[in-house]
Amino acid sequence: MIDFRYHLVSIVAIFLALALGIVLGSTTLSDSVSETLRQQANAAAKTAQQARNQQRHLQDQVNGQEQFAQALSPQIVTDRLKGQSLVLVETPGAGDDSIERVGELAKDAGAAVTGRVTVQKKFLDDDQRTTVDELAAQLKPDGVEFPGNASAYDKAGAVLAAAIVTKDPAKSGREDASGGAVLNAFKQAGYITESGKPGQHATLAVMIGPATPYAYDGGGDDNKALISLAAALDGAGRGTVVGGPPTSAQEGGLIAALRDSDAEDAVSAVDVVDTASGQVVTILALQNEMSGKSGQYGTGAGASGYLPSPAPTAGKNG
Repeated sequence: MIDFRYHLVSIVAIFLALALGIVLGSTTLSDSVSETLRQQANAAAKTAQQARNQQRHLQDQVNGQEQFAQALSPQIVTDRLKGQSLVLVETPGAGDDSIERVGELAKDAGAAVTGRVTVQKKFLDDDQRTTVDELAAQLKPDGVEFPGNASAYDKAGAVLAAAIVTKDPAKSGREDASGGAVLNAFKQAGYITESGKPGQHATLAVMIGPATPYAYDGGGDDNKALISLAAALDGAGRGTVVGGPPTSAQEGGLIAALRDSDAEDAVSAVDVVDTASGQVVTILALQNEMSGKSGQYGTGAGASGYLPSPAPTAGKNG
């Protein structure tokens, strides 16, 4: 007869065997999982290193191309803007390096740079719209007409454009009293600052857009105000190009807004102006503008290509 002690020993033996099986099984499973995780981690580390190597390789290529473009830029643009003059317009948030380099390259192309007009953030403030409208009406020079549906910034753009650009070769390089009065009034109002002599009436204009899109309430209206100025400069002179970095062609960017406006057909834009090659494209776009050809260039949405195609012939400036 089986006694209680036998049952107890049997039960203990069963639990010991079960416990031993769990320990042995979990150890084997743990080793298997750990090995799998180690293999996955090693593979991920290898992939990450390959990506870093590829990134360095691509960056080296970009740096080499940028050095190549910088070295050859003066030769590429020689005489393309010969006999012309250029005024630079800087918008709130624009990168200073780009505008400086475009100015220097324009000189290499044979153009004289009259000066720079820097638009201040105050000019774009909503609470200034009535004052901007009144100031533009007060300063409107002879020969400038405001359409019946013109906004405050359409009017201000027309007045400022008349003060700094011209189609008339005889007026180019000369300052006049009305243009000086406009610039002084806009400076006193805190709407612009200036350097050089932008009142000497350039034949061409380059506007550099902000590096960071105006992604805030009212940013769309601010872009419209700057587009009004760009369109007015284009209409009053021989051509205008709006330049900016790739971010300017993204949602909320000035070039994106320009390409979505009626001004797209008249005002050229380059969304890679922060690169040496993009600055060359800006000069080529100005050359095309003098021949009545506008275009959208760069790598962003709405660009027709990286540069004008076919590229304008060197020495031919319309």
